[in-house]
Amino acid sequence: MNKLKRGDEVFVSVGKDKGRRGTIVEVIDNKKVLVEGVNVVKKHTKANPNAGVEGGIIDKTMPLDISNVMIWNAEKNQPDRVGFGKNKDGKKIRIFRSSGNEIDL
Repeated sequence: MNKLKRGDEVFVSVGKDKGRRGTIVEVIDNKKVLVEGVNVVKKHTKANPNAGVEGGIIDKTMPLDISNVMIWNAEKNQPDRVGFGKNKDGKKIRIFRSSGNEIDL
């Protein structure tokens, strides 16, 4: 089980977008994450008429290292760390480290 997964709201703690929040779009090899609207760069693309691709400058979301984001705790309105615990059925769950509350409700 991963600490962060698609759909989690995260807080960027390091880098040029420090302090911004966004939703995880994709987790790449458990090392990097794509966060919606964060770490957007300008990419120059060459036209390819055979594939029907126009050339120009496009905005592209680049991945962030998973260590540079923290999950957002909506109850406390601040970023938090992720831990693991067990629910009443003995199933492994993700919890907020500060409060011990379950993340996936």
